[in-house]
Amino acid sequence: MIKRTLCIETPCHLKCSNEQLVVSYGHVKGLEDRADKTVPIEDIGILILEHQQITITHYLLDKLAGNNVAVITCNETHHPSGMLLSLEGNTLQSERFNAQIEATEPLKKQLWQQTVKAKILNQSSVLKKWGLNHNLLNNLAIQVKSGDSNNHEAIAAAYYWQHLFPDSWQFFRKRDGPPPNNLLNYGYSIIRASMARAIVGAGLLPTLGIFHRNRYNAYCLADDIMEPYRPFVDQVVRSIIQQTSQVEHLSQELKVQLLRIPAADVLMNGETSPLMIAMQRTASSLAKCYNGEQRKILYPEIP
Repeated sequence: MIKRTLCIETPCHLKCSNEQLVVSYGHVKGLEDRADKTVPIEDIGILILEHQQITITHYLLDKLAGNNVAVITCNETHHPSGMLLSLEGNTLQSERFNAQIEATEPLKKQLWQQTVKAKILNQSSVLKKWGLNHNLLNNLAIQVKSGDSNNHEAIAAAYYWQHLFPDSWQFFRKRDGPPPNNLLNYGYSIIRASMARAIVGAGLLPTLGIFHRNRYNAYCLADDIMEPYRPFVDQVVRSIIQQTSQVEHLSQELKVQLLRIPAADVLMNGETSPLMIAMQRTASSLAKCYNGEQRKILYPEIP
């Protein structure tokens, strides 16, 4: 079942009643007459809290965690700053933790090779969609070695970002760089939360990565296996700037387009499914790779 991504942008009080998330405005000056809104907690996959005057009950937080909902908090600039995930997302969690911890270096290098190859092929598909030369990326994908020892991910990224956006944008990919970096950052935060949620649901540790290693990063594994999913954000952002150059401010209209990404159709093993479901299959396949049931991670392709 595809889960909903909710973004709360106004002052309100969030609570739980009868297994429903309740959005209440009774205490908000100027919004007292607005009717409460409710959403079944079991339908929610990601909850984004944007406004600084949102209050939330601990009981609701506990219910959200129990249903493996990723709760994202945002700072005063409306950009994601934190995430809450369940500690018990899978009944086989302990067993899968052990398999993940004991994974050998050769296995992790093979998994990273598959990940980089899938990412580059999806980047190639994005360029192809916009009628841009993508042959170099196809060739780089074929030549990725174990552990990406020849650093084809970086070579592909340099070419990709140089060509994806029109020359007039003079684009340079940098987290705190000028637009449309803000759109990319927001979209990546959404898929990072979706992937972290899928990882926890598969009984894996999101902190223990395949390639990424950072003592201050609690989501190294999410950052690893979300890589082939980044181009799904890129193609949406490319479509947005085709429609408008007014992207300095992350408006509600722009957010809506980015928030739809988890429900976007992707191809996996020749079948079409929503991106959020594909992430669950990716995380589940990774767990099987760790315990020796299979040797390949399932990654999506851009239709």
